[in-house]
Amino acid sequence: MKKAILFDFTADKTNNTIHVKRSFHAPIDLVWAAWTESDILDQWWAPKPYRSVTKSMKFEEGGRWHYYMQGPEGDIHWCLFDYEKILPQQFYSGIDAFCDEHAVMSASKPRVKWENGFSANDDSTVVECLLKFETLEDLEAIITMGFKEGFTAGLANLDDYIAAQFYLRKDKKTDNAVRVSSYLNFDGKTEEAFHFYKSIFKTEFVKGIQRLGDFPPQEGQPPLAEEVKKMVLHVQLPITGGHILMGTDAPKEMGFTVTPGNNMHIHIEPESREEADRLFHALSEGGTVEIPIQDMFFGAYFGNFMDKYGINWMINYQPK
Repeated sequence: MKKAILFDFTADKTNNTIHVKRSFHAPIDLVWAAWTESDILDQWWAPKPYRSVTKSMKFEEGGRWHYYMQGPEGDIHWCLFDYEKILPQQFYSGIDAFCDEHAVMSASKPRVKWENGFSANDDSTVVECLLKFETLEDLEAIITMGFKEGFTAGLANLDDYIAAQFYLRKDKKTDNAVRVSSYLNFDGKTEEAFHFYKSIFKTEFVKGIQRLGDFPPQEGQPPLAEEVKKMVLHVQLPITGGHILMGTDAPKEMGFTVTPGNNMHIHIEPESREEADRLFHALSEGGTVEIPIQDMFFGAYFGNFMDKYGINWMINYQPK
């Protein structure tokens, strides 16, 4: 049985601070990545129905994360996080403030210093956040704006993301034989599309269709909505010539935006780390790198980019 999720939220009006302590059922490298990589932050930082969108990010001492939160009516709230101190997989701190689209901080809205610590605890990770406000008025303003409710909802989004990543990694192939596949993203229509492809190629799904609802419920978490449970987490279909189609749902309800052009990648699993480097740097020359090739929290050496001709690629070396 998994441990219950630890969650403690304490506002100290004497010292103008908020202390949040939260556990996650995941190793520390995965949780650290989820708090420090913009593509993952965008998936959970904003409470639904809001979504977080990164304009730019440099996660380094002296770097900044410039982002906005967009509401269901199209309202936009710009924010800026200035990173001060970083100890990889242990701690980072910085100032978070409201700003405008040009990253000019607001002088009239509250700003807060975050000190975030990460510690491994058996098969879990505990994150402790200390938020320090300049005045009691700033602390009370943030609480009145619904910070506790919004941050709690965002952390629940992160639980869903972590669970999905673990499921995919356990289901991945166990050898490092060379393989090329196509990875497809759909706005809730993965199952419909893959049954269409299956009828044409007369083949069968590899290990069936895995859904978000296949996960056992996490202790302390609210159950997933019925429409979310039915969504496709992962499916594989051989088509012809040994080629594999892989797919997943990336619906707007979970913070994704799928458009023609970003909904398909050529997915290469090379035989070695050296070959992964060669392919990544050669194919991406003159193109646009989305994720530099690097060791990722899910155990792979991974990167993705759009080449100079507008074609999307994923390079994914997974050690045996």
